[in-house]
Amino acid sequence: MLSYRHGFHAGNHADVLKHFVLIQLLQYMNQKDAAYTYVDTHSGAGLYALDSGYASKNAEFETGIAPLWDKKDLPPALADYMDLVKALNPSGKMRYYPGSPYCADKVMREQDRLRLFELHPSEIKILSENFRKLDAHAAEQGRRPTVRGKRVIISDGDGFECLKALLPPPSRRGLVLIDPPYEVKDDYRRVKVALEDALKRFPSGTYAIWYPSLNRQESRQLPDKLKRLPSKDWLNVTLSISGPTPDGFGLHSSGMFILNPPWTLMATLKEVMPYLVAALGTDKEANFVLESGAPVTGAGTNLRPKRT
Repeated sequence: MLSYRHGFHAGNHADVLKHFVLIQLLQYMNQKDAAYTYVDTHSGAGLYALDSGYASKNAEFETGIAPLWDKKDLPPALADYMDLVKALNPSGKMRYYPGSPYCADKVMREQDRLRLFELHPSEIKILSENFRKLDAHAAEQGRRPTVRGKRVIISDGDGFECLKALLPPPSRRGLVLIDPPYEVKDDYRRVKVALEDALKRFPSGTYAIWYPSLNRQESRQLPDKLKRLPSKDWLNVTLSISGPTPDGFGLHSSGMFILNPPWTLMATLKEVMPYLVAALGTDKEANFVLESGAPVTGAGTNLRPKRT
């Protein structure tokens, strides 16, 4: 099924959570000199126009990036994310929003490697063209790579299946983002199966999984299934900007589940998540959930702020 286009949802509250957390994970990886590999199993187009095309139809960015645009009191970690987005918009007008491949490219270092997968034929063409333009712009500015090998490789393929051949990465350091559209129920199963295989091949890797919080069995059960995977430990964070609608449609809540998370992430999320609830929440049911634990004991912490 290849009908999904992320452009309709670009810059919404789910993207804010996903990309803010992704940037924190990448910055942590950058703290060691050794190179690492970033794998994006469902890359999308990589860059989205907010004032035209798909994004302008539903204007979902009004639930996410828009309320944060003019904020002057952002927590430092959230400011890093906003700085990256605003650098893409030098005029100061909110016109473009970066997908996860662009975020990774801007945060990662020259010695690190990006492996990007996309199955949708139209999306991968746009993704490839966007990175071609980035390379051309860098060359115009006199910036040329100083390390051998191709830093960014974009592949037309099923990210779930292609992940197998990349693990473990040569440097034994890696971050994997799994972010399928979940339009079909089988995506939930495939996430779990892919992670079971990945942890066998590369148990020390960090794995970040975005998922929608929907009123369907597969969505509700996924976090609990991920908690039982044989990682060292896990962290789960969800952001709800409102309570569910009476008809049950629409995305009001989503989560990021991280296997083998950096030890610094919990403290960062404790600071940032209340701010996001206050800034993006639209009713008294807006809230976040932050929990962590280990798969063997099942013990963990569960932090629920007062609903605002």
